[in-house]
Amino acid sequence: MTRKMKLYDFPGAPNPRRVRVVAAEKNIELDYVTVDMGKREHKTQEFIQKNPSGKIPVLELEDGTCIGESIAICRYLEALYPRPNLFGEDALETAQIEMAHRQIELELMSQIGTSWVNGPVVAKMGLVEPIEAAKQRSDDLTRAYYRRMNMELGRRDYLAGARYTMVDITAAIAVDFASALVGLKPDSELGNLWAWHERVTSRAEFVA
Repeated sequence: MTRKMKLYDFPGAPNPRRVRVVAAEKNIELDYVTVDMGKREHKTQEFIQKNPSGKIPVLELEDGTCIGESIAICRYLEALYPRPNLFGEDALETAQIEMAHRQIELELMSQIGTSWVNGPVVAKMGLVEPIEAAKQRSDDLTRAYYRRMNMELGRRDYLAGARYTMVDITAAIAVDFASALVGLKPDSELGNLWAWHERVTSRAEFVA
């Protein structure tokens, strides 16, 4: 059965991109609605009714039900369309993927986010007072995590095991965002990381 679903999205934002990649992997057609974050459209009363957190992405179902948080949306899509599997085939693999994914979110994405919030782009918006010491620390922690990724990817082709999963989607999008907008591109000497990045981002579904 075809389900009509809208994704409230913004080009360049990493979390909506996670949903777009998962939808492409599963060949799911979504109606994309751009929410202009530069104009603070995600903080309007109309949007807050869809997601009280005032964040994107939001998936709106045909009956008007709204789901926020990118991974919650991706798990919903996985439940509706189980193939290809991205979150684990059995109990052990599911746990391993969840473990690796939590580490990427908490130890890499959170640090990139801190560097972003305390960096020059956000400072120009006048939304926060940058804290240089916080940025320096998160920059250092991000680079340390890149080195850890490079080491782990010397032992296997993908971050959570022998195959491509949600962990690789999240991590590659984090690296892309950090490289393009936060000034935290991984060092060129991290050959295992860059070989993995090429494997992931050259997938037709990822490009789409």
